[in-house]
Amino acid sequence: MLDTYENVSRPTILVVDDTPDNLSLLSNLLRELYRVKIATSGAKALQIAQALPQPDLILLDVMMPDMDGYETCRLLKRDARTVEIPVIFLTAKNQVHDEELGLRLGAVDYISKPVSPPVMIARVATQLRLLKAQQQLRAQNHQLKLLVAEKTQKLNQLQQAIVLGLASLSESGDAAKLNHLRRTQEYLRVLAQRLCRHPDFANLLNDETIDLMVQAAPLHDIGRIQLPDWLSEKRGKWGEAELALMRQHAVLGREAIEIMEHCFGGPHDFLRFAREIAYSHQEKWNGSGYPQQLAGEAIPVSARMMCVADVYDALISEREYESARRHADALEIVRAGSGVHFDPRIVHAFCEVSDEICQITQRFPVQAVPAQMQMVLS
Repeated sequence: MLDTYENVSRPTILVVDDTPDNLSLLSNLLRELYRVKIATSGAKALQIAQALPQPDLILLDVMMPDMDGYETCRLLKRDARTVEIPVIFLTAKNQVHDEELGLRLGAVDYISKPVSPPVMIARVATQLRLLKAQQQLRAQNHQLKLLVAEKTQKLNQLQQAIVLGLASLSESGDAAKLNHLRRTQEYLRVLAQRLCRHPDFANLLNDETIDLMVQAAPLHDIGRIQLPDWLSEKRGKWGEAELALMRQHAVLGREAIEIMEHCFGGPHDFLRFAREIAYSHQEKWNGSGYPQQLAGEAIPVSARMMCVADVYDALISEREYESARRHADALEIVRAGSGVHFDPRIVHAFCEVSDEICQITQRFPVQAVPAQMQMVLS
């Protein structure tokens, strides 16, 4: 039983040679240290190399009929299943250009015939040690990648928690209003995932930029933190001066994020998207929005998407002076704003994912929100 276990645990060497005497000689030299498989042709060698369990190393004769060693090596290195198996050429062709060709084809060594047993054993052992070291390195790299991915995920979760916590302050710290932030965040995600297939947006939206936009979305009203408390606490309709003050939240949000960028030491895509969304999500497609009266393509894509998401969510929310709309009614109002309030292409995409939008409202139920939110969106 012990012999069987030791034999299985030994590295496997595939010896390829069309001469029976050579096969016998090489097999006898190697059997005390390794498991040995033999092949009398290149075609047979390819079959054995592709089958499981695969050999750990191949000793390959060059001069064989039908398919020589060079062609066999070329095919081994073209196959993803066998490309990592080290190949040592054994041949009487010992000119420099022969060795250069063999090494260029992917062989790791070149041993001239007649074979010196000590030299061959030493070189085989060296290549197997290198192979083991490479396998260990790959395993360590894989573990490192898993560890980095795990740490990155935790950092992203921490960042998201901080962003949501900070953004909730713009909603007067009301935990119930966190659902507004979560809903608009998820609206933006499904909308961007749909738009990334549109030719006008394909070069702007990919998995990375979508994730960054989604992470930045809760900061769209971050500037409201800097507004006086009495403004958000006031009951009844606001006058023009009060509305003008509230609309400053877009500028204040941009300035707050610019401070973050300065502290960070330079531009960062996450902060750029946060700044775009905070500053421009109240702009309208026809140029009648605020704070810059931007129109059309001049409005950043992230802000155009956020605009649709934010207005839709305000429409389905219960407000002091207006009841919450049903999903279908809110969707119709958004559709009516196409080309006026919103980018028509984004409205079309939003309607296409309306079922997913409705599911998001069920995952994060709508809570009553004060009338001031409606005024901010007006």
